[in-house]
Amino acid sequence: MLRTAQELHDYKISATDGEIGQVKDLYFDDHAWTIRYFVVDTGSWLSSRKVLISPISVQRPDWLAETLPVSITKAQVESSPSFDSDKPVSRQNEEEVMGYYGYPYYWGGGGLWGEGLYPYAMAPGYGGSGVDRVEREREMEVYLRDERARHRNDDPHLRSCNAVGKYHIEASDGDIGHVSGFLVDDETWAIRYLIVDTSNWWLGHKVLIAPLWIKDVRWADAMVSVDLSRESIKKAPAYDASSDWGRNQELDLYRHYGRSGYWAGSTVVETES
Repeated sequence: MLRTAQELHDYKISATDGEIGQVKDLYFDDHAWTIRYFVVDTGSWLSSRKVLISPISVQRPDWLAETLPVSITKAQVESSPSFDSDKPVSRQNEEEVMGYYGYPYYWGGGGLWGEGLYPYAMAPGYGGSGVDRVEREREMEVYLRDERARHRNDDPHLRSCNAVGKYHIEASDGDIGHVSGFLVDDETWAIRYLIVDTSNWWLGHKVLIAPLWIKDVRWADAMVSVDLSRESIKKAPAYDASSDWGRNQELDLYRHYGRSGYWAGSTVVETES
């Protein structure tokens, strides 16, 4: 299901032995456009220290209670590596966090999460029944060492949803508005759409832009360029936050632009209006 990133703000993060804090931001990588960390404010428990929580640790969310249960303890969070939310998260920071929790690196492999699609499949012990614990830990140690060597010079390009939520959007023939939010897949944590407010050009309308349609992002200028014309965007199905945005609506959107869908077996082939 698709959910807005804004909806996740102030969600409670619940450890196996109590509440950790509330989500205040989401960090995504600008290559795969996937949420990599929840930035969690621990409140009075840890003097409002902010910590990074990976979707790998998230278990079955309780959407009604606005809670994301995680498979870690409060003691683990308390001793977890620190980070400065006012500075970019470096690959070294990520290595420290992932290594501390015993997670494989998500950037190793061809999928959204390692070789796969879902973050929970990377959690320690997942699908590992019958595997000797000592042997598994040895294999993990070798894996992490090799991945660290392969990606030592990588630039992770992690971005804040809060910050990018203010960027301007530029079509192939002019400005169309600004980013007002994101629609996120609540199973893979991939950002499927940028929600674009066109009020400074087309009053009262919001449209969706998929990351795959982005031609360029000028981070220093807070500008996103898309490979679409203003006219095609104006004729596209409007986004209404008060109604469910499901697969039928996605099909209409992709047919309008003549693009293939991100979902398996997509056969959207119609040309742009």
